[in-house]
Amino acid sequence: MIFALKLCISASLIAFASWLSGKKPELAGFIMALPLATLLVLPFSYLEYQDAAKTVRFAQSILVAVPLSLLFFIPFLLAQKLMWHFWALYGAGLLLLVIGYFAHKYLLQHF
Repeated sequence: MIFALKLCISASLIAFASWLSGKKPELAGFIMALPLATLLVLPFSYLEYQDAAKTVRFAQSILVAVPLSLLFFIPFLLAQKLMWHFWALYGAGLLLLVIGYFAHKYLLQHF
């Protein structure tokens, strides 16, 4: 039951932003630029497990992970200089994500 409620809320927010994009694209763009997944999952997690400490740790993990996840885009940023085809860029981005994961793990263990 809780899973279905989470699914409905998440889908409704995405559908609302999509509908709003036809009426007020600037507002819809701002809404979609928000960390929607985080805004939804943090209260969902807290409500389901009632553990504030774990929810705070979860939020800290997200904070550290967000900039590290941008590593994926570095090969695409350098695409003209690298002159690689799409799949090589994509693979390099995935490799950088793996490196980012280990950096994330290290940072969370030491802070």
